[in-house]
Amino acid sequence: MNRVKKLKKMAFILVFFMLTSLFLPVYAGADTVDVKAESYILMDADSGKVLLAKNEHKRLDPASMTKLMTLILTMQDLEKGKVGLKDKVVASENAWKMGGSQIYLEPGEEMTFEDMLIAIAVGSANDACIAVAEHLEGTEKNFVVRMNKEAKKMRLKNTHFSNSHGLTDENHYTTAYDMAVIAKNALKYPKLLEYTSIKEYNLRGGEFKLFNTNKLLWWYQGADGFKTGYTDKARFCLTSTAKRDGLRLIAVVMASPQKHDNFRDSMQLLNYGFAKYSYKTFFSKGSICGEVKVGKGFEDSVRVVAEENAGSIVLKGQEKTITCEKVLQDYVNAPVVEGQKLGEIKVYRNGELLKTVNLIAAHEVPRTSLLKEFFRMFAETYLL
Repeated sequence: MNRVKKLKKMAFILVFFMLTSLFLPVYAGADTVDVKAESYILMDADSGKVLLAKNEHKRLDPASMTKLMTLILTMQDLEKGKVGLKDKVVASENAWKMGGSQIYLEPGEEMTFEDMLIAIAVGSANDACIAVAEHLEGTEKNFVVRMNKEAKKMRLKNTHFSNSHGLTDENHYTTAYDMAVIAKNALKYPKLLEYTSIKEYNLRGGEFKLFNTNKLLWWYQGADGFKTGYTDKARFCLTSTAKRDGLRLIAVVMASPQKHDNFRDSMQLLNYGFAKYSYKTFFSKGSICGEVKVGKGFEDSVRVVAEENAGSIVLKGQEKTITCEKVLQDYVNAPVVEGQKLGEIKVYRNGELLKTVNLIAAHEVPRTSLLKEFFRMFAETYLL
């Protein structure tokens, strides 16, 4: 009996240390990481600065991380009004034939565009990728042409797509660096991040339940995206992002050898970044930075907001080296267009310019009528 208790105790301790090494943060200030992936990168999402990397330009199979580019194109079409979230998407026989992870679409089955996107983002559904690609471009082949054009726009030098879902193909490849750039671009679309942060989702009125393949959503504080990947050739991959105290990081691991190694490796990288760096914020994107006087308008002033985050990543303890300078126009004549540039914020490190952020009009101010302008001038002259 004592022997059984000892064995149970030893097993408990073993499991405890395994879980500790897998899920808990590394010691603050650690300068090394224990990453098993063949290729990896840690990037600051704001500046694109590479914080840590190994074989980041090596071409490898991305598997389902491919779907991040697929989702970016869908977000572009949503913004353009080419498609709506409630539009009905009809599954084709091509979608029905797809293997791998899927939601088992039947030929002719209808589903909203939004449910299709969530099926891709949460459940990594290959058949939903085909259905969405065909809905937007007629054929998956045409959609893949767009994917590669977008890769060129992002200046990705080591990426080529052969399909929209990521199943193995010899001409389908990318790198950890390129995937991090794709992830950085994906952050431009709040709806995309919203979908990839969903842990569970009821599809078909609750008949089919999706569980997000990205376990960091449960296991890692601040994680809210993006996409896992696995095939026999690609092994275990993950493109992830997490945000803590204003600092958002992107981590990509490719070809981690064992199941769950992609999550463990990603947490190692993110822990390294959050332990070593912080983000000094002066103004967040969309925050009010002041007002500018408006002449000849229906309003006397216009609020000004930051077009992007005004701040910088910095080594912990060196926050005082980051400073900013705000310059606003004193006066502008109406009409003022929403988004019109009315100033700048310059961010410096030790006096060296790091970043310039436009300050833009938060709303439009139409030009006033001549009659209203006359009465205002009359009131200012004779009544005040």
